[in-house]
Amino acid sequence: MPQYDYLYLGDNARAPYGSRSFEVVYEFTLQAVRRLFDDGCPLVILACNTASAKALRTIQQRDLPLLDVRKRVLGIIRPTVEAVGNLTHTRHVGVFATPGTIQSESYPLEVNKLFPDIVVTGEACPMWVPIVENGEAEAEGTDYFIRSIAHLHRNWLTELLKFRLFLFNF
Repeated sequence: MPQYDYLYLGDNARAPYGSRSFEVVYEFTLQAVRRLFDDGCPLVILACNTASAKALRTIQQRDLPLLDVRKRVLGIIRPTVEAVGNLTHTRHVGVFATPGTIQSESYPLEVNKLFPDIVVTGEACPMWVPIVENGEAEAEGTDYFIRSIAHLHRNWLTELLKFRLFLFNF
């Protein structure tokens, strides 16, 4: 979509969001959305799972009609589910995410809407965000890290390792 200009807003000062309450994540996310709207963005994409899980619906349903009905806010969970749902061969998907994303049960809910035959197993993984954000997702130690957590979920470990490259490049 080269015809569009893009702005990126990363809230590094208050990250990570994963262990914060719904109210805090909602407030931080709403502040970011307002800022981007004020800067002229007609569409904001929440590329944070925790913000998408904890704040997206409230912003879409409660705040957006008051801010500007012509603008949109979208999240990352639905497009991820659409992609992963078509890739799984075992029909069992593992999700490593922040505690907030796992507790929200957003992934199982969204997967069930599109692919009711897929089982979702979530594992709260607070160290996952720092690994990805520090560019270590493709490092040698990442497979060890994944295996050390996923040993509890052997039935989806193989697919997780196979598709993690796809997820990081999504």
